[in-house]
Amino acid sequence: MSSIKLKTIKVWDLLIRIFHWSLVVFFTLAYLTEGEDEWMTIHSYAGYSVLVLLLFRLLWGIIGTHHARFINFVTRPKEVLIYLKSLVAGKAKDYIGHNPAGALMIILLISSIAFTGFSGMALYATDGYGPLAASFFATWPEGILKEVHEFSANFCVFLIVIHLGGVLVSSLLHKENLIKAMVTGKKQRLEKNHL
Repeated sequence: MSSIKLKTIKVWDLLIRIFHWSLVVFFTLAYLTEGEDEWMTIHSYAGYSVLVLLLFRLLWGIIGTHHARFINFVTRPKEVLIYLKSLVAGKAKDYIGHNPAGALMIILLISSIAFTGFSGMALYATDGYGPLAASFFATWPEGILKEVHEFSANFCVFLIVIHLGGVLVSSLLHKENLIKAMVTGKKQRLEKNHL
């Protein structure tokens, strides 16, 4: 005879959750204030905040808790394809931490958001402001940098939409609330006890 009960598992540490939701706030703030001269100070400080958060995430991805460390969830592209095929078939394995597609999305988001922030700093340097003002980026054509920065910001939004879709699909498929897990840091799993 067996009984089934819910087991609570701690997955996301407090620093990862603060990072995640702070990134959401500062990226959104930077995106919404982009292109408006009267909001440039807020836009640039939000962008700097995003870059500082990404530096923290890279460090925490090396020395952080188990589920935060890149070595524990980043996989080969082949594993991502296998996972995506099983997801389409409705038979995707449930992971405690990031699944292979989620891991790839983290790498893509970190890379594209970092590129967006760096291109923004280079653009700001063409007006003589920011930490790159005294660098060779200050001499780059402003129009090209503006196009690159806007494209990369919009590409980030595209990735975020895919990320949210993946969170929704995974939540429905595995009958778990991943958004709640990123707030509380905990996931619940069904556990069979044999009596």
